Amino acid sequence: MNASQPSHASASDHTVRFRHEVLAAVFQVREKRLHCLLWRRAKPPFEGDWALPGGPLGPEELLGSSLSRHLATKVDLTDIAYLEQLETRSDVDRDPRERTIATAYVALVSSPLNPSVPSDTTWFEVDDLPSTAFDHASIIQSARERLRAKLTYTNVGYALAPETFSIAELRSIYAACLGHDVSATNLQRVLQRRHIIEATSVVATPSASGGRPAALYRFTERTLLVTDPFAVFRPPHSP
Repeated sequence: MNASQPSHASASDHTVRFRHEVLAAVFQVREKRLHCLLWRRAKPPFEGDWALPGGPLGPEELLGSSLSRHLATKVDLTDIAYLEQLETRSDVDRDPRERTIATAYVALVSSPLNPSVPSDTTWFEVDDLPSTAFDHASIIQSARERLRAKLTYTNVGYALAPETFSIAELRSIYAACLGHDVSATNLQRVLQRRHIIEATSVVATPSASGGRPAALYRFTERTLLVTDPFAVFRPPHSP
């Protein structure tokens, strides 16, 4: 080969490699409000701001296993009922230090759980977020929109609800995630028609005020199923 001709091997030596991280928008319905788990950054950039949990992808790691490792080691969170890849962010300037590719996930935690988290980590209402780092507020919004859509055509509510629940309890979970009120009667009718929930033989503990104890229901499956790809829970007064 002519010495003046460039070799393919030398060209590959100049391949640019980017940092790759995994992030999770971890959602849980707490006190009838949708919350997201955030941790406070102690170092620049965005020192003092709040960020999604996650971290760099290891050279030998798969994306999902890397995220599970970061959630367990950084925020002591292992009780994930559902995990789904959301999107990949590749904006050149999303991290002021260096170009960083981020693969984001949606993670759901069942409402009865109260996982112990480190002192620098807090659950925040999605509608009242603090100052956030990088593009994490935008990722949270995308994750919420994915969750809203998923609730309309799958049984993903199983990952947010307790094992058994009253229709009123389930209604409050759906309303918190969808961002608008939901008719308990309509919710029950739709979910039973799609065979998503079923009645149990158990009733709730009677309240101090008396009255008839509420019947308890459960999800028929606790793995993700597509139940109606054309269904939509519409906000009030929509056409």
